[in-house]
Amino acid sequence: MLPASRRVENAWMTLEQRGAPPAELLSADIYDSWMRCISFGLDTLRPPSPEFVSPAILRQEQQRCSLVRGLALAEMHTLHQQIAGSNFMIAFANADGLLLDIVSDPSFSDASNAASIRPGTVWTENLCGTNGLGTAAHLKRAIVVHGREHFFSRYNNLTCIAAPIFAPDGELTGILDASSDCMSRQAHTQALVAMAATQIENGLFREHHRANILIAFHNRGEYLHTLSAGLLAVDNEGRILAANRAAGILLHGLPASPGRRFADVFRTKFSTFVDEGRRKERQRLEDEVGSQFVSTIENTRQFPMIQGVSRSRPPAPKEVTPPFVSADPTIAGVVRRVESAAARKMPILIRGETGTGKEQLARHAHAASGRAGAFVPVNCAALPDSLIEAELFGYAEGAFTGAKKGGAAGLFREADGGTLFLDEIGDMPVTLQAVLLRFLDDWTVRPVGGAKRQVDVLLVSATNANLDDSIAKGRFRSDLLFRLNTLEVTLPLLRERSDFAEIARHLIEKIDPSADLTESAIDRLAELNWGGNIRELRNVLSRLSLAERLIDEAAVESVVGHSFGERLPGRASGNSGLKHDLHEIQRAHVLTAYAETGNNISKTARRLGVSRNTIYRALRDNQS
Repeated sequence: MLPASRRVENAWMTLEQRGAPPAELLSADIYDSWMRCISFGLDTLRPPSPEFVSPAILRQEQQRCSLVRGLALAEMHTLHQQIAGSNFMIAFANADGLLLDIVSDPSFSDASNAASIRPGTVWTENLCGTNGLGTAAHLKRAIVVHGREHFFSRYNNLTCIAAPIFAPDGELTGILDASSDCMSRQAHTQALVAMAATQIENGLFREHHRANILIAFHNRGEYLHTLSAGLLAVDNEGRILAANRAAGILLHGLPASPGRRFADVFRTKFSTFVDEGRRKERQRLEDEVGSQFVSTIENTRQFPMIQGVSRSRPPAPKEVTPPFVSADPTIAGVVRRVESAAARKMPILIRGETGTGKEQLARHAHAASGRAGAFVPVNCAALPDSLIEAELFGYAEGAFTGAKKGGAAGLFREADGGTLFLDEIGDMPVTLQAVLLRFLDDWTVRPVGGAKRQVDVLLVSATNANLDDSIAKGRFRSDLLFRLNTLEVTLPLLRERSDFAEIARHLIEKIDPSADLTESAIDRLAELNWGGNIRELRNVLSRLSLAERLIDEAAVESVVGHSFGERLPGRASGNSGLKHDLHEIQRAHVLTAYAETGNNISKTARRLGVSRNTIYRALRDNQS
């Protein structure tokens, strides 16, 4: 039997000679796609020019898809970390095949025909032939398009792995794609893309049903907070509103469709189940055919008292308004999930780049928990390896040379009744990770040289490290990660948030209540890359507030030229007498780089170290 690559090559030859491929040489999906391309009138030897929407339409569509896009961007960055360095690009498109965002290795565009693979490109089959995004959008299921399986030869050096993303109502809402040159193809990438798509779908499910009762369940407790867990949304009377795909698999065809009742699926009385869910994090659940599950109600604070449920439960913590901006839908969803988890003392792991607000979110978790104890932050990266166990768990007098008289309670004891925030958890020594894992088993502190004592602590961890990579390299324990991330959330980069203007105004109000920002100043600030995220924006605004009460675009330009000018090669020096023309000089550099990269906006942004919005603005200004 011919190898797959040879069969596809023969199919190509037959297509060129006879105008149609032989079905036996291609997989069913690729054959059907090629036939659709032929019916569209496409000629494999004469591909049409790529079709792009205008920057304005692209921005409108990105805003319309802000919720799913925010969830997708978080998964894209995680996915890219998992396969980075292997010449990959991660792309997200809407249901119509319009490419909205990409995250890529710098080498990707050099190793492939990537000039048209940028936000704003339309990737439907009738325009681009057989391809990952377009074909997955048509099939509404995952597809791999490898090399010569693409209908047009311009993409024959690519392997595209695409998976659809469905909204809670079952409608297609987006497509996630991982593309690489054919030589960099990885066997596990298809599974990673599928997992990322499922994570996005579950995020959409939780967000859509945040006002309902959300039940997570699995027949193995360790998988309760994983992608394989079933999710059910029910109303206060026990009517089922929706179920995710995993729930359907776990329930083996039991009537869990919308409109059916909790009692149609499970033997446990609904009011009893809800009452128990208020008292403890996990409980057993048995379905009508006798299958046993471990379950949890994810949002006990979100629904009112159920008729017939015991009134003896402790009062829910009062509502606490976050001390930071959370107008972005992704951030709002993160805040709600963190509040719910904190109220139930579930360990929380916060991921995010430096400056995205991890400690602020941890402090809000503490406030939302209603706990009377202290918030105790610990930077794991700053503690010496030899003392970190003593610092966390305390020590008795004379436990070691240099131990102070009377010993020390330790940070876990200080946080008793409150919250312990372990920042940079990825830098914790492996030896201490085992000790922390024992603590999470029974919440018992074992001071060095002292007697053990149980404590009541809400544990919140944070990291900007790739813990999955650390696990693969043996620097972090996978079993500890499973205990830390009962709830795991990821904070997006500042440049990916839709509430930039609100953040800027909030920060300037905190820095100097007498200062203000003009709309043009905010627009100019929004164009920057912000590698340091919110922390970097705060520093820039602090500098601006020293000179001006009303900060306008000109004031921003004066600081941008000094703080960010190194990102634009060839910027005129401060002594050149051309400060007034700085904006024009920057725009000229953008246009030059744009032409040199073959009108590739993403590649231009990477070359200059600025956001894609900066490129769009320069092009728009050039046309005006």
